[in-house]
Amino acid sequence: MKTHDLDFCSRPRLVSIRKLSYNFLNISFSPYGEYWREMRKICILELFSAKRVQSFQFIREEEISLMIDSISHSSATPINLSKLVMTLANNIICRAAMGKKYQEGHYEKDIFHEILIEAQALAGGFCIADFFPSIGWMDKLTGLAGRLEKNFSMFDAFYEQVIREHLDPERTRPEHEDIVDVLLRLQKDGHVTKDNIKAMLTDIFIAGTDTASATLEWAMAELARHPRLMKKAQEEIRASLGTKGKVEEEDLHQLQYLKSVVKETWRLHSPVPLLLPRESIRHSRIHGYDILPNTRVYVNAWGIAKDPKTWDDPEEFIPERFMDSPIDYKGHNFEFIPFGSGRRICPAMNLGTLTVELALASMLYHFDWELPLGMSREDIDMNEAPGITVHKSSALRLVAIDHIKK
Repeated sequence: MKTHDLDFCSRPRLVSIRKLSYNFLNISFSPYGEYWREMRKICILELFSAKRVQSFQFIREEEISLMIDSISHSSATPINLSKLVMTLANNIICRAAMGKKYQEGHYEKDIFHEILIEAQALAGGFCIADFFPSIGWMDKLTGLAGRLEKNFSMFDAFYEQVIREHLDPERTRPEHEDIVDVLLRLQKDGHVTKDNIKAMLTDIFIAGTDTASATLEWAMAELARHPRLMKKAQEEIRASLGTKGKVEEEDLHQLQYLKSVVKETWRLHSPVPLLLPRESIRHSRIHGYDILPNTRVYVNAWGIAKDPKTWDDPEEFIPERFMDSPIDYKGHNFEFIPFGSGRRICPAMNLGTLTVELALASMLYHFDWELPLGMSREDIDMNEAPGITVHKSSALRLVAIDHIKK
């Protein structure tokens, strides 16, 4: 990722990804080359620039405020936090991408969520044709090819409707451009095609919702298992904000312990444990080993973040390790690379980080969190579900006690 980054900066041409990305027209899985460089430049300048991310601030704050209101009305009953944070992440991404929540669009929210989960499973699943092309026809017998075609068709129909709605001459123009508006403007200028737009939306929906919701889910699970640490984070937030009544993004720079909680969550529960697969584009030699062109390479971010040579007590949740530490998540410190590094680092890192920090700070500011009646800390299931992005295998359920009313 540093010395040999150029040698390993391409992506393997996987069958499932080829279909879902409209023949590798997205950013995440596009092979390295002129097309990828041009599209990444468009992404950084037009979609995920600091100015663009800032323009979505009102969306993040509105959706988090709605989530807080929803929790307030739970009447001290156990809340399915896993579902709640997934809904939050989906709503924020959908509003930023297409100007509306997903349940207001082509699919109801549960169906949309199922489509996203299925796409994740297909993208990270075993496809015979990827390893044995001559017997790739067996993917039809296993049902994988049919699942892939169905999932792609549902996404494509959804994108078609979104694009039609944005091109409707009677549509009320929003105050802020959403991502589809930006991409359609670029299409008009000849920079992208309709398939480019659809592929980019696939990237945004699949990568943008899952990683943020998984981080929030693991962070709250770890804090529930460590009430002393939860109290410490809450005391920092409440002391900084006082009686302000809500957390705003301008407050986040004061919350250093909260930021450490998020970093420690990424370290212990890497959102994408093996990052996305890389592929070598030319011969290289590393530690005496010859790596040939077109070799598929996986970077074990999970193992790096738990290496006992780097981290004391690597299996323990200790946010204090990041207080006053120079190690950060932005790709320059190779002890800790939740977003990757080098040319293939996640371009939406800042957008995801703001969402996670603001949502977590708000939940800790407004509520005290308790385990359901009869449940102990040891009963919290910390097993992982399979997938490119790793969620808890079972939903996290906690009871929220309104701190302000209390």
